[in-house]
Amino acid sequence: MRITWFGHSAFRLDFGSSHVLIDPFFTGNPAFEGDRAQAVAGATHILVTHGHGDHVGDTVEIAGETGAKVVTNYDLCMWLGSKGVSALDPMNTGGTTDQGEFRVTLVRADHSAGMSEAGVTVPLGLPNGIVVRAPGEPTVYHMGDTDIFGDMALIQELYRPDVLMVPIGDRFTMGAETAALAVRRFFSPKAVFPCHYGSFPIIDPSADAFVAAMDGSGVQVVVPNKGTAVTIG
Repeated sequence: MRITWFGHSAFRLDFGSSHVLIDPFFTGNPAFEGDRAQAVAGATHILVTHGHGDHVGDTVEIAGETGAKVVTNYDLCMWLGSKGVSALDPMNTGGTTDQGEFRVTLVRADHSAGMSEAGVTVPLGLPNGIVVRAPGEPTVYHMGDTDIFGDMALIQELYRPDVLMVPIGDRFTMGAETAALAVRRFFSPKAVFPCHYGSFPIIDPSADAFVAAMDGSGVQVVVPNKGTAVTIG
């Protein structure tokens, strides 16, 4: 599996014939430095953790450009449908959907979700983490925006993720030390990608504190160059 980070919480997974975008925040993302057309080329699926602008991102536009199927919680799917997205696969926390070459499961996240329209916040269902499982590929758990919570132990027991995408930026998610505690206490991954940092001035500017907090854990911490694919076997 090739994993590409585009800054903030935006990732791309490439495996088999599947090209999966997660939280595709490109337009307006101060941390995105690449070519948007290249980043989204050939996308088959878009997975969205929750209904905030920095995670929904360019979903409507990319779905229109590529025909990619959007998989997310029911309420957010219905909102995206009202914006013109036609290929939708709604689900909810705890559920799993079969995408052919892989399965998507929505799990809990401790956060909020909603978008402002005409000065009014529209609630868009629950925030989630996303587990992606494909035969012969590493299991990926994108935590979305969240704090640490004890039921991460159940996520580990149920899905045993090989790759974690962990928010570390503080203020809106857990910070570096708490994120490191979550990984150390609850998971045994092959690799962990820190995210949700280095984009906006009010969150942590780098992954340095998380890398330091993970020192000695035996877990591979991957801080890739943005837009550069990393292969995880």
